[in-house]
Amino acid sequence: MSLDTLPRASRNTHRRERPPGRRWRSRLDVKAMPYALVSPYFILFAAFGLFPLAFTLYYSLYDYDLTGTTEWAGLGNYTALLGDDDFWRATVNTVAMFLIATVPQMFLALFLANALNKHMKFRLPIRMSVLLPLVTSVVAVAVVFTQLFARDWGLVNYLLGLFGVDNTNWRAERVPSWIAIATMVDWRWTGYNAIIFLAGMQTIPKDLYEAASIDGASRRRQFWQITLPMLRPTMIFVVLNSTIGGLTLFSEPMTFYNGNPDGGSQGQFQTVAMFVYKEAFREFDYGYASAAAWLLFLLILIGAAINFLFVRRIGGTR
Repeated sequence: MSLDTLPRASRNTHRRERPPGRRWRSRLDVKAMPYALVSPYFILFAAFGLFPLAFTLYYSLYDYDLTGTTEWAGLGNYTALLGDDDFWRATVNTVAMFLIATVPQMFLALFLANALNKHMKFRLPIRMSVLLPLVTSVVAVAVVFTQLFARDWGLVNYLLGLFGVDNTNWRAERVPSWIAIATMVDWRWTGYNAIIFLAGMQTIPKDLYEAASIDGASRRRQFWQITLPMLRPTMIFVVLNSTIGGLTLFSEPMTFYNGNPDGGSQGQFQTVAMFVYKEAFREFDYGYASAAAWLLFLLILIGAAINFLFVRRIGGTR
């Protein structure tokens, strides 16, 4: 007799009577499988995220060098860093280049995304083209920008000379070197942030724009009154991501000075990340470098919190 020909009560009894092994596997699939599927991320994060954090925190409390000498220093490394002029110079360089690069980058990315969001021919290839700087090798970018900002025969100095400006030594002077590196950063990352803003704009309901058009709102007013407030979550993500990237700036200034972590003859554009690299892999003072890395982590937290509150206030959140 088949299951369909049994009475309803008999069929229900038959279905409830599952073998113990099958019930255990079913319970395992429902409760354990989701954790198993997401476990690779947490395993990798623990191996390459939490372990390095704990490792550097531990050795930041020691005088630890390449020879294996390990002596308890307590907060001695942190105290020495707070009195280290080189560290503070690198901190000022990092914050200055972050501000010079990030503020224009956000505005450029926002308006570029707004332009890409409009109807146009060959829309997909044009949108994809803004990511080309991101996939370009950092070394190739550094070679090109080093030539552009060369002192005697660079294109930038040539264009400035047309307006009567004398040649600038972009790598020898502090503020010009900040501007040159910030330009390199903006060229690489503006398109990436524009694509993220564009993805956020795509989620805004079209009905809002249609209603605003019926009420007589111009495109400019729609951008300020609809697009920006609705982009608040995306803006928070982009700003936080840019804060982390800007305060850990390493590749661009490193390649701008031919791979030297000194950041210029007087450290005029050395970042904190370059300072950490120099102390760890050239001076072999791993305890001192670990303490500098943790102070950089604290700087990132402070910068991220400030930017988060600032963007929330722009979006109208209290």
